[in-house]
Amino acid sequence: MTRLLCALAITCMALWGQLAEAGEKMKVVYHVADAEKVGFALGNMANHIKGAGGPENVEIVLVVHGPALKAFHDGVDANPKVLERLTALQGNGVTFEACGNTMNAQSVSLDDLMPNFTRRDEGGVVRIADLQSQGYIYIRP
Repeated sequence: MTRLLCALAITCMALWGQLAEAGEKMKVVYHVADAEKVGFALGNMANHIKGAGGPENVEIVLVVHGPALKAFHDGVDANPKVLERLTALQGNGVTFEACGNTMNAQSVSLDDLMPNFTRRDEGGVVRIADLQSQGYIYIRP
């Protein structure tokens, strides 16, 4: 597993170097489905932006589905740390997308989620595959 992660990191850095030389933004889709990985994923994205030299160098989309979506429910039970991190990441251009199938299963609407989520009716995994077909690098913390 460690070798695989190292190989992936080397590949991503090489690709980033090529994109930077061409003056293009790196495009990355982060995928989170496990509730216990939400904080880790948000931290990875913040570190990714910093490591890429700022939001002007990277375009990040987070696709959330499954149990992880509950971490982004707004209201009385909302986690203030998650909201703070989400707000900071959105300020750096990160977009947040929720699986429509998961929203239906959890009986939530966009109004029930933290600000500025987009609903993906085609489903989270279909959206991830679509982004990958557009050249986004896939990361699942």
